[in-house]
Amino acid sequence: MRYKFPESIQIFEKFYQEYDNWFIRNKWVYRSEIEAIRKLIPKHGLGLDVGVGTGRFSFPFGIKIGIDPSKMMGLIAKKRGINIFCGVGEQLPFRKEIFDFVLIVTTICFVKEPLITLKEIKRILKIGGSIIIGLIDKNSELGKLYESKKDESKFYRIAKFYSAERMKKWLNRLSFSDLTIYQTIFHNLNEINTVEPIKEGYGKGGFLVFKGKKQKK
Repeated sequence: MRYKFPESIQIFEKFYQEYDNWFIRNKWVYRSEIEAIRKLIPKHGLGLDVGVGTGRFSFPFGIKIGIDPSKMMGLIAKKRGINIFCGVGEQLPFRKEIFDFVLIVTTICFVKEPLITLKEIKRILKIGGSIIIGLIDKNSELGKLYESKKDESKFYRIAKFYSAERMKKWLNRLSFSDLTIYQTIFHNLNEINTVEPIKEGYGKGGFLVFKGKKQKK
C-alpha cells in the first residue's frame, strides 16, 4: 500500500523557517524537551529520527539519519549533518531490524495513521532496540491549551493530540517492554526562563517522553 503525502505538509513546506525559529524564540522550552529526551535516548547505536523536520531533535544526539515528507525542512536538516529520506512514517523505506533506536518527537500528532507508524518503527528496530517518543499530552494543561487554540496556530490546527494512556495502550498492544515515561514543561511557555524539572511518570507535565524496547520474538 502506498501512502500519499498529506496535504497538510504544505504548511511545513511554506512556513519551514517559522517552524525552525520557534526553537530559538522558546529556547528554554526546547532545552527542557532535549533534557527529557536525554534521560531515555541511547548514547550509542544506529538511530533514526522519524519526522525529523529541521533536525532540531536529531543533531543534539548525533542522529545522522532522518525521514520527513517536507523537502524544505529537510534541506535545513541536511545542513545540520543529517542524511534525509523523503517519506512518511506509515511506510518507512528501510529493511527490517536495522536500527538500534528510533526517535519520533512531536510527530505522532501529525501522522495520518499513528498505529501503523508505530508498527513500522517496530519492524525496523533490532530485537532489544528502543523506541523513544516525545509528545504533547492531550490531558495536560499544555495539551488543553494547544487544543483550545488550534485554530490560531498554523501548525497545530492540523494536529491530533493523544493522551499518555492512549500511547501506553498502543505500545502495550505492540508488545514493547520496559516502558518508561518522563515528563517536563510544568509552566506556561511564556513563563519559562530556565530548564524545567524532568520527572519520571506523567500527569503533570505537558511534554512526555516514552521509551519501550522491542522484545524477542
